[in-house]
Order: sequence, then C-alpha cells, then structure tokens
Amino acid sequence: MKDYFQNYINGEWVDGDAGRVDVINPGTGEKLAEHALADEADVDRAVQAAKRVHLSGVLTAMRPIERGRMVQAMGRHLIDRIDEIAPLLCLEQGKPLWEAEREVRGAALYFEYYGNQASTVEGRSIPLGDGFFDFTHNEPYGVSAQIIPWNYPLEMTARSLSAGLTTGNACVIKTPELTPCSNWVFADAAQAVGWPPGAVNILCGWGHQAGAALSEHRDVNQIVFTGSVKTGIAIATAAAANVVHCVLELGGKSAAVVHDDADLDAFESDIRWGIYLNAGQVCSAMSRVIAHESCHDEVVERAVNIAKSLSVGPGIDRAEPGANMGAMVSEAQRDRAAGMVVEAEAQGARVVTGGRKMNIPGAFLEPTVLTDVTPEMTIAQEEVFGPVLSVMTFRDEADAIRIANGTQYGLVGGVFTRDLDRATRAARQMRAGQVFVNQWFAGGVETPFGGYGKSGYGREKGREALWNYVQTKNVAISLR
Repeated sequence: MKDYFQNYINGEWVDGDAGRVDVINPGTGEKLAEHALADEADVDRAVQAAKRVHLSGVLTAMRPIERGRMVQAMGRHLIDRIDEIAPLLCLEQGKPLWEAEREVRGAALYFEYYGNQASTVEGRSIPLGDGFFDFTHNEPYGVSAQIIPWNYPLEMTARSLSAGLTTGNACVIKTPELTPCSNWVFADAAQAVGWPPGAVNILCGWGHQAGAALSEHRDVNQIVFTGSVKTGIAIATAAAANVVHCVLELGGKSAAVVHDDADLDAFESDIRWGIYLNAGQVCSAMSRVIAHESCHDEVVERAVNIAKSLSVGPGIDRAEPGANMGAMVSEAQRDRAAGMVVEAEAQGARVVTGGRKMNIPGAFLEPTVLTDVTPEMTIAQEEVFGPVLSVMTFRDEADAIRIANGTQYGLVGGVFTRDLDRATRAARQMRAGQVFVNQWFAGGVETPFGGYGKSGYGREKGREALWNYVQTKNVAISLR
C-alpha cells in the first residue's frame, strides 16, 4: 500500500498541478493515501498526448486482431495483480473484499470480451447498380474521454477503456476523486502489454475542474460518462458546444414487479443481491419492489429477514461471499441516504428495519426496508444510491406497470412471475433499457446496457457498445 499515487500521462507517472487529495477509507474513517490532482493544464497535456498518438496512425495501422490481443492481455494483467488490487479497491471504496475481488474479475472480463470482438467491427457493401462500388468503413473517433464513477471504479473503467482501445481510440480517463487509487493497474497494464505512450492516460481531478475541462475540450472527439443526472446534463451541454458524441449512463430508480405467483423463495436471493450488493451503490439496484397486494406482507417479511441477516462492517474483514455488507463510499453519501429515509418517514412511509447510521467508525448505514411507500413520495422517485429498499403494492398488471414507469428514470426493470405471457407483456411495456425476468442482474458483459429517459442514452456492454466508439464513413466509387 503506497502513501501517494500519481497520474499517468503520455506514458509517464506525474504529479498534478492542482496538488493532492486525501483518499479516505470509508470502513474506518481514516486517511488511506494521497492522490495527485489534475488541473486544466494536466487535462490538456493528456488530451494532446492522446491526439498525437491518434494522428500518428499507429493504433489504426494495427490489424484489429492485433489490437484485440493487446486488449485481452490487459485483462490477464489484472488477474495477475488481483491480490494487490482487490484489497486496495476494498479499502478505498468500502465494499467487502470478496466483492472487490469479484469486481477485478469483472473488469478483466471486459478486456477478454472486447478483445475477442476486435475483428467484428466490419463495414458493408451497398448495391448502387453497375456503375458504382459503394462500401462503408468504421473509423475510431480519435480521443475518447471517459469520466468514471466511484461505485465500481475498476469495472466502469474497464468497460469503456477496453471498447475504446479495441476500436483504435486513444483514451483519457478521469478517475473519481473518492476512489482513484486502484486505477493505477490500467496504466501498469498498458505499459506491460506495449501500448504506445498517449494511448492510455489516467488522471484524478475534481469534477468541476478536471472533469469540466475534459468534457469541454475541443480536441476530445467522444465522451463516455457514468454518474448523476445533474452532472450528465452538464457534460452533455459542454459537449454539445463542440458537437461531440456522448454516451451517458445516469442511474435509475429500478422496480421489481412481484406477482402473486412468483417464486418467493428464489426472490429472497434477488433482494440480497438487488439492493444490498455494494451497499446499494449500484445504478441498476432493485431500489423499488412493487408487490401484488396478496403477497405484499410476505415480501416485506422476507426482505426484513434478509436485511437483518447481513453482517455489516469493514470490508477488509469480509473476505468470504455471503450475507455481509461493507461501508458506503463516504460519510457524506451515507448521510444523504439516511436523510432520505427520514424524509420518507415524514411523508408517511414506515421503516420496518434499519434506516439509521451505525454507531461504529466509518460510513455505515443499516440495511433498510421501507413499507407504506406511495409512488409520489421522494423515496419512490429519487435515486438513494444506498442500501434502502422501498416496498409498494399493486392491484393488477396495469397498476404495476404504471407505478414501475412512473419515474424520470428508465435504466432497468424486473418482473417475477411463473406466467410467461405476463412476463412478456411486462417486458414490452416497461420503460427501461433492460428487463430482468425471474432473476435480478441476469445478463453479463455480452448484453447491451443503457437507459431510457433521464437514465441517459447510448449503450454500454455487448457488441452494441462498440458502435459508440466508431464513426461510419461511406465510400462511393464510380466505375467507368
């Protein structure tokens, strides 16, 4: 464990012109390390380094399969360093050690998957008659700016970096100031597998400073952002001034509709993973359960049992998968979530279990279950981003869909029923980019992911994501 982590620009480890930021261990509340902070000049150096390597043509001169092999090698590098990276991720983010190990493996999987897809980004020929030969060609945007959230700093970086490199882009990554340290492994991997200087640049900085400078930089050609709606709007506005393509994943208020014929024994497991994984700090978390009035009470009882069964404490002490939960990422985030629970109570919701800050050092919130929640309450409309489950009731299918679709978000949704026709109807009617049937978080890196409404636009994951990183050029040849 180092005391100080630097930024990585143009193949070199460098300090930041904005000084340093303290990285706090949310499991103890104590200082973990310091990280270099980039300012606008640092951002410009990183963008110019990426632009130079793009314009040199070295990335596009490679056969796609060659780039793919290098991308895959980066994933293997992550696995080789998992014993170093996972504890660091655990300590800076707060999640249990076993969840951190799982995140490292998930990050590596993106490099494996997209490395395998490198040669599939193909154009097509278009018939225009005897006098023409017409075809399309896909070219990288050039400089891909990637602004990373703090909840899954390794997986979210891997998701965009692997796709960006696979398609021949040079990448500038702005890490989150709360969890910047573990991202050093991507720079280490880039060096180890032989990417040229400037192909991968990683820096930490404040959103209002480094993030703003990156999103409004005139030499950035594409932006990928995961985070809040407010920040996403600011980034999209800045990008629009330069007519820059964006991919925005802005969170959700996702609902699981539980019908009277659902397998409630299986659904218990979905509650545990759906809302208490990573202390609920998951954009696609099961933050709302909409249960049929005939099974509402049993669903609440089972949710309470799950919440009470969780062992909550410092993540570094929780190395084995199971019924445990770590800290939230910071005391400020914990206090925000706790405040939303208090507001929900004032509006008429009932706290069945949890809802309080824990009387131990660190950013801990008790696993929480709320009932008597109605659709218009703030807790049913706004993203908590914490271990807080709201349970509501419905009478019939139309009522359930109305409630599920009744927020500004549209990231994911779920339906739990033994009736395939009912499940199919719900999947068609839910206003969400991904719908789970009878298992929350079904899918993987192969399945496209993105939202409707204020959950953003563009798709991450799956082959669909690759088209966010290339532009289609048409070539029309007259045959004389």
